[in-house]
Amino acid sequence: MTTLSRRSALALGSGALLVPSALRAQATWPTQPLSFVVGYAAGGGADIVARELAHLMTPLLGQQVIVENKGGAAGAIGARFVSNAKPDGYTIFYAVGTNVVTNPHVLKASIDTLKGLVPIIQTTDYQYVLAVNPNVPANNVKELIALAKKEPGKLTFSSSGVGGNNHLAGALFAEAAGIDITHAPYKGTGPALMDVISGVITMNFSSLPPAVSQIKGGRLKALAVTGNKRVSALPDVPTLKEQGVDVAVTGWHGLFAPPKTPDAILDRLHKETAIAMKDSKYTEALAKDGLELPPARSRAEFAKYVEDEHAFWGKKLKALNIKAE
Repeated sequence: MTTLSRRSALALGSGALLVPSALRAQATWPTQPLSFVVGYAAGGGADIVARELAHLMTPLLGQQVIVENKGGAAGAIGARFVSNAKPDGYTIFYAVGTNVVTNPHVLKASIDTLKGLVPIIQTTDYQYVLAVNPNVPANNVKELIALAKKEPGKLTFSSSGVGGNNHLAGALFAEAAGIDITHAPYKGTGPALMDVISGVITMNFSSLPPAVSQIKGGRLKALAVTGNKRVSALPDVPTLKEQGVDVAVTGWHGLFAPPKTPDAILDRLHKETAIAMKDSKYTEALAKDGLELPPARSRAEFAKYVEDEHAFWGKKLKALNIKAE
């Protein structure tokens, strides 16, 4: 017969107590404010939507959700910060899709996002708008292409960084149109767009939230949107395809956690985010700036989508000869 010493019994007992304690901690989560980390400067598209979502999720989680901007390296700095954070659910990456699916292929500063970040939920679907300074002598894409062909390399386009969707949109546009335009990477959409407004840069393939108000205010001129259909926020702006350029570039946002974050916390974040996204304030905020709700996906389905996007852009970036920096 096996006997159990008092010391062994106490050791087993204390170990057994640890499991319920950990489970209780997860069950009562959150007990302090959460951070949504955005990998760009304040004022960009991701920052605007992240703040709206954070505001709506605060009452659902019972703790304040704040936004932290950690710009630089096309979002790679923010991604690394979250990947290295304690996996307790209090530091979450509010990612632009390119931070996760293209950065690893083109940025030496990027982490291995498939291993370093855990997908939670997709929060938007959207496209981009080709916006130029109002003084640029082109009122449509055909005229812009003619201008670029007249002076190869002179026209410039800004982006939020190498490998970002607005960089890829510019590269795909130039390839399809057969033109030479010069790329100028910035640390975020906000500053990249401001230099188009000031006239330092010719154009930007901007995410819609920071650009729409500037376009409606006359500080930018919209020549095209990059999706397969027009957007309600800019109904008079035709797509690139409508103007003879066979290019479509769309994007998305999503929430990601550090590796080893407990499933119970990830499930809670997925559930509460999905509820917040059904709020009319969120859908109205998206519609105002031309963004859309994404398809409803489980955590596993979103993870598969991220893996597929990662593989697709790896091949596309190689074909475009966009190399790591």
